[in-house]
Amino acid sequence: MDIMELVEKTKDGATVQRVFGEPITRGDVTVIPVARVAQGGGGGSGASEGDHGGQGSGGGYGLGATPAGVFVIKDGEVRWQPAVDVTRIVLGGQVVAVVLLLTVRAVVKRWRKGRR
Repeated sequence: MDIMELVEKTKDGATVQRVFGEPITRGDVTVIPVARVAQGGGGGSGASEGDHGGQGSGGGYGLGATPAGVFVIKDGEVRWQPAVDVTRIVLGGQVVAVVLLLTVRAVVKRWRKGRR
């Protein structure tokens, strides 16, 4: 596959439909899902030099999406409801706990040195 073909194909991945999902309607409530989308690309080339000769090529592509939340439309009013990332909350709590333990340890060490 040619590099330019790869670049052309990646353009299709970065569309609004990847960010905003199809609206879901139940009764008088409409929900529009929203995602965070990140896209990346790559490249490459080749050359033939010297006695050994050479070839080359390249490529690469990445696409990631995580839920951001939903827009809720009810009675003509729009409300944003963010998605809760429990993994991020737990990781943040663990970082805070480690920092707290290291701080308490340092304070206790200084306190013991001062008592001697």
